[in-house]
Amino acid sequence: QVQLVESGGGSVQAGGSLRLSCAGLVDKWSHYCMAWWRQAPGKEREGVASFFTGDGSIYYSDSVKGRFTISQDNDKGTLYLQMNSLKAEDTAMYYCAADRKAPMGACENPPQEVDFAYWGQGTQVTVSS
Repeated sequence: QVQLVESGGGSVQAGGSLRLSCAGLVDKWSHYCMAWWRQAPGKEREGVASFFTGDGSIYYSDSVKGRFTISQDNDKGTLYLQMNSLKAEDTAMYYCAADRKAPMGACENPPQEVDFAYWGQGTQVTVSS
């Protein structure tokens, strides 16, 4: 059983930075597609970044490319999302998600909600302009 817990959200002014963390990947012998999602009020959930632990492949949505960085600390079982140059439109609830994959597998990009079996509860990010 994988239990994911996000942290690091908060309120920041436009142009600022935040780093989100997602803890709970305790099975270091399996490979996972990990992803960060966000959902703003009245909008669909959007997959903004993914990371495949098998080969380190990374995907970013166009909306965050060049500003956000996804990374993983395998020893700590933690996924990160460094968010720089934040904009008001980045305001959303941010979730991490995981799905176990075969060693030679991959993330399907852009991420699809139905592909992820494990979800955290979310952490709120609010960017004021």
